[in-house]
Amino acid sequence: MKTNELPNYFKKIDNELWFEEVEVEKKNLKISYKVNNCFSYSKSSYQEVALIDTNAFGPCLVLDGVMQTTSADGFIYNEMITHIPVLTHKNPKNVLVIGGGDCGAVRELSKYEELETIDMVELDELVTDECIKFLQEISGGPDFDKRINFKFGDGVEYVKKTDIKYDIVMVDSPDPEGPAKDLFGEEFYKNVKRTLKADGVMVCQSESPMIHRNIIENTRKILKNNFKIVKTYIAFVPTYPSGIWSFTMASDVYDPSNMDVNRLPLETRYLTKKIVKSCFDLPNFISDLK
Repeated sequence: MKTNELPNYFKKIDNELWFEEVEVEKKNLKISYKVNNCFSYSKSSYQEVALIDTNAFGPCLVLDGVMQTTSADGFIYNEMITHIPVLTHKNPKNVLVIGGGDCGAVRELSKYEELETIDMVELDELVTDECIKFLQEISGGPDFDKRINFKFGDGVEYVKKTDIKYDIVMVDSPDPEGPAKDLFGEEFYKNVKRTLKADGVMVCQSESPMIHRNIIENTRKILKNNFKIVKTYIAFVPTYPSGIWSFTMASDVYDPSNMDVNRLPLETRYLTKKIVKSCFDLPNFISDLK
């Protein structure tokens, strides 16, 4: 693809192509990646979707100029958002993933034989199609476990209207900008709880504790208003702003401190039984979150 056909977050410097990401909330941080190739760039009804190959992190997904996942470190995020809630629930059978269009989360969930159905509600089908083609290190390619059901549409509307009750709901959303903004509001989380069974568990990605403290605190406040147990945990994801990323989990019944770590699948690259427990042991500057 010609450089002049790409948006302005792709820049030609000394005859080399670079992708420049501006942190979306405070806009006072830039991260640049040298690009070997732009596999595809297109505009869907919702956003700009680019699949690129970078020197440092290999193939990557970029949405509206923001890095979403990479073939080099995407497994960290996907393992953390999936295994922790599954291990916390005592007997999960069906899981709903809201977002997660790169398919990394549903791939991780399929490692659990006890799960009977895995529903993924992704707003933008183009994201999934492009990741299946160009980001197979994360998506795994076109052949999916038969338990995975793709339901392309608005996750906000889905949890408002569905009659299905889930054991686990995972909110695998982009940053709270554009079409993802409603995935951080109280009405949405109330509907997530409505979608859960009485002993259900939900988890969401809750942004960087270094940069987005206000987002984490707002998320925790909303969840505490609706659930009895709310716990935040962290992982280190190199391509996300600050490198430290948070996830927040909630339930009325299950506390992650009582999870059965022996159910962790063998095929993980980041998670160990010790990390499953220690990820809740937060540094002081994070543990004092409201």
